[in-house]
Amino acid sequence: MNFAMVLKSLGILLICEAFAMFPSLIVAAIYEDGDAGAFATTILIIVVIGAILGMLIKPKSKSIYARDGFAIVALGWLLISFFGSLPFVFSGAIPSLVDSFFETSSGFTTTGASILTQIEGLPRGILFWRSFTHWVGGMGVLLLTLAILPTVGANTLQIMNAESPGPNPGKLVPKVGQTAKILYSIYGGITVLEVIFLVAAGMPLYDAFIHTFGTVGTGGFSNKNASIGAYNNVVFEVIITVFMLMCGANFALYYSALKGNIKSFFKDQEFKMYIAVVLGSMILITFNINGTIYQSIGESIRQASFQVASIVTTTGYATVDFNQWPTMSKMILLFLMFFGGCAGSTGGSIKQIRILLLLKIMKRELMQIIHPRAVYSVRVNGKNIEESTLSEVLGFFFMFMVISAVAVIIVSLDGKDMVTTLSSVAATMGNIGPGFEMVGATGNYSEFSILSKLVLSLCMIIGRLEIYPILLLMVPSFWKTN
Repeated sequence: MNFAMVLKSLGILLICEAFAMFPSLIVAAIYEDGDAGAFATTILIIVVIGAILGMLIKPKSKSIYARDGFAIVALGWLLISFFGSLPFVFSGAIPSLVDSFFETSSGFTTTGASILTQIEGLPRGILFWRSFTHWVGGMGVLLLTLAILPTVGANTLQIMNAESPGPNPGKLVPKVGQTAKILYSIYGGITVLEVIFLVAAGMPLYDAFIHTFGTVGTGGFSNKNASIGAYNNVVFEVIITVFMLMCGANFALYYSALKGNIKSFFKDQEFKMYIAVVLGSMILITFNINGTIYQSIGESIRQASFQVASIVTTTGYATVDFNQWPTMSKMILLFLMFFGGCAGSTGGSIKQIRILLLLKIMKRELMQIIHPRAVYSVRVNGKNIEESTLSEVLGFFFMFMVISAVAVIIVSLDGKDMVTTLSSVAATMGNIGPGFEMVGATGNYSEFSILSKLVLSLCMIIGRLEIYPILLLMVPSFWKTN
């Protein structure tokens, strides 16, 4: 392992995080809520440490191999979550370091789970940073680093392979750094569009930025205690629903569309499955809650559409307390937590492409029982999927379930009810945020023990990084230099 290059890359990453805090520092200075000093102190600490690692270390080789990439990604997310929590601690908004780490991990991983019971009284610079972590983490803070590392002569494809969501990350253009810049350009464009739409609809500019960060990053932090439901505004909900669904799709499809290939959306099997799952869930929940929870079909469609979009994209915004919905509706939302968005989106969980491949593997196994001598291949978008990829999908699914089971057992030591315990792990592993019962749309994670909060924080990071990078840190041979 090239330890010098790993440390140098982590230093550059920390400097990126310091720059990412400047907008929050400016907001804090404008509103004068007393949190500007917390950001200035944190930025100074991060810049000093980042400069020591990024500028003073002189690697003999600038090559980054597979193990180096995984180490940079895993350690990078742990570091940015730790240092990103310092403004909460220094400002006194969240005095506990464990609680601050939980909140920041939730932000960067775009989970949206919170330990805060009162949000609206917090300094506005702190709330801005809390939501901005969604935007930074949504596309992947490592992608931002990818755009910078080539300037120091580093080969960065291994970082992209380790960090990018989905089983088949790839380059849009030959140069990885250029791919990162293209993705961030699309990401930034969607962000600007949503801010414009929300402000035009009447939402205050500050609130528009907060909720755009949460929508585009599919995170779900709000500056309102009642989330989007605090506005009770249909237009706001429609805008946010549309943008949540947009950001749950593969961003590579937007690049293809910008290049003139709009048909790529209609040809992509994962996208078609994504839309089918969304529409099917909306229809089923609409009919289930109509006449029982809501008396008009319009209101039923409104609430079903928003919550389905919020859960399937792993955003986590809420307009109502869906804990009060019928069992069937809650079960559909629970299943959607495991589906998640498309590969290459800002959404989390297992991902639609993996679910699609698992279904195709199941079909192939059944067909081979009927016709033992026949040879069946798994195809997506007209291309055969390699057996190594199918094996990775099966391995990922198994590890996802095993880690979830271990986390559930540890969290169950707190003695919470079964639904709260199970859904808290599902919501954090899938980067969704709200679960059911105590951690539902109107609840939070404040009542969990320190151990459970640390476990759930780790679940968020493991889920965001698609499991492998964090687990590899625990393998002794991973750290060998040869």
